[in-house]
Amino acid sequence: MHSVIQRVAAIHDLSGFGGGSLSAVIPILSALGIQVCSLPTAILSTHTGGFSNFHFRDLTSDMRHIIDHWRQLSLSFAGIYSGFLGSPEQIDIVTDFIKTFRTDSTLVVVDPVLGDDGKLYDTMDRSMVDGMRSLVASADVITPNITEAALLLSKAGPLAISGTEEIKAWARALSDLGPRCVIITSVPAEHGKGTSVVAFDKDANRFWKVACPYIPACYPGTGDIFASVITGSLLQGDSLPLSLDRAVQFVSMAIRATFGHNFPEREGVFLERVLPSLNAPVSMSSFELI
Repeated sequence: MHSVIQRVAAIHDLSGFGGGSLSAVIPILSALGIQVCSLPTAILSTHTGGFSNFHFRDLTSDMRHIIDHWRQLSLSFAGIYSGFLGSPEQIDIVTDFIKTFRTDSTLVVVDPVLGDDGKLYDTMDRSMVDGMRSLVASADVITPNITEAALLLSKAGPLAISGTEEIKAWARALSDLGPRCVIITSVPAEHGKGTSVVAFDKDANRFWKVACPYIPACYPGTGDIFASVITGSLLQGDSLPLSLDRAVQFVSMAIRATFGHNFPEREGVFLERVLPSLNAPVSMSSFELI
């Protein structure tokens, strides 16, 4: 069953409140002209960052039924994009999904959701790290934050990046696991405050960097927003550095639109305020070759 517009199989959880996950993936990719076919991994009353007593329903068994029906329909996808996975079994399901539905032209993006701020999320354990390390081998593009990059590379101890050459070595080592493009977010600035995004294109043997403006706030869901813009931009035909620019600028705009208000950080950014800007030309290219 073919479509006149590009389809993406989005394999993420769905949080009823707080933004992120499919609540961000669907509007972002839709705004970029891409049809989202949702394959939910779990349903939560809220996301897990800053909320307690949330309801969590695992959808592992439902995933298999959804995939079987899609297979019967002979669905095809321009992209396969996975995020939060709740168990090693789900990792196996996604790996099989990629094998089944991938074609020579399919873009496979894996956001290896494992942890942040130097530690695993509460719902993750070492078996998930091992499983995710196997899953990224099936990806074309991966988008770990600096903590997830360290976990995938089995780096022990506090995170400490000595400089540009070390993060480049990390990116190259991650590409050796399988993906042809590695994008590491939340890389600490070498001097002062702020972070940057560093990417490695294995085919071109090039490293790219985009600096992220410092804003003293931490909103959940921005990683999902970033990876969704990357996925949509690449499917639209943008180059890797331009996709980085679009994603960084969009996330920064969403944070700025939210930060000036007296608004709880755990509720996420005002995504709806900035969605119309997604298809605007990139106002200023800030990527650099490193």
